[in-house]
Amino acid sequence: MSRGRGASASRLRGALRRTAAVLLGLAFLFPFYYVLVTSLNSASQSSSLSDLLLPHWHWENYARAWAAAPWPRLFLNTLLIGCCTVALALATSLLAGFAFGVMKFRGRGFLFALVMAVMMVPGTVLIIPDYVIATDIHWLDTYWIQIVPWGASVFGIFLVRQFFLGLPAELFDAAELDGAGRFRMLWSIGMPLVRPAMLIIALQIFLASWNSFLWPFIMTQDPNVQPVEVGLAAFAGADGTDYPGLAAAVVFTTVPVLAFFLALQRHFVTGAMSTAGGVRG
Repeated sequence: MSRGRGASASRLRGALRRTAAVLLGLAFLFPFYYVLVTSLNSASQSSSLSDLLLPHWHWENYARAWAAAPWPRLFLNTLLIGCCTVALALATSLLAGFAFGVMKFRGRGFLFALVMAVMMVPGTVLIIPDYVIATDIHWLDTYWIQIVPWGASVFGIFLVRQFFLGLPAELFDAAELDGAGRFRMLWSIGMPLVRPAMLIIALQIFLASWNSFLWPFIMTQDPNVQPVEVGLAAFAGADGTDYPGLAAAVVFTTVPVLAFFLALQRHFVTGAMSTAGGVRG
């Protein structure tokens, strides 16, 4: 009898966990469903709860949203900015992480503490000084102002450093005895081993670059260099906000990055697990 009650309790706990997982998943999916339904309703059908539960299939919202901004150019700008930012952030994270995790030099701990202290500074505090600097060096309305300031990731440096600290020091000692230089060790030994961490950094930087709005909105005015998120501001005007058109634009600007994430989901999970092991080590 006790064994039967134990099996029943185990099944009950399993059912409760599955139910909680389904409810949690629905809670995360509801904002996406809300945006999708809003994009298929008219402006007058976006106010009541009954209209928000089922779409009314106003596909003309998508045509109007597509005509509101030069989206092909904005997509190309976003892709260019994201790829360049990822490449620069990977390079700086790898070099700095190798220096802080493998190389021995005076003041290494203090310098690393200074790098980590950058995470304690709110980004909004620096917007005005950054704007003044960008004006002085004539970087406003350029790709440079959207790439270079984000080309170094404190999170990336920390992650690569922790991964290197988890590797056996004998690997690099043996390479040094064989006459390998620092860059040779980094290229032949370090880079292949920290590839999972680099994948995590690349995905994080690319998604952050794709979703960036405030920085390019302040630093750029020319649509020829602006990303897609700034294009969404075209739906807010003096007469109010076109919510169905804005929701439609959100849908077709989110689908590419969502597809990108889903396509690399398996590699993302594998890299996260490998990186977690490296950080614990």
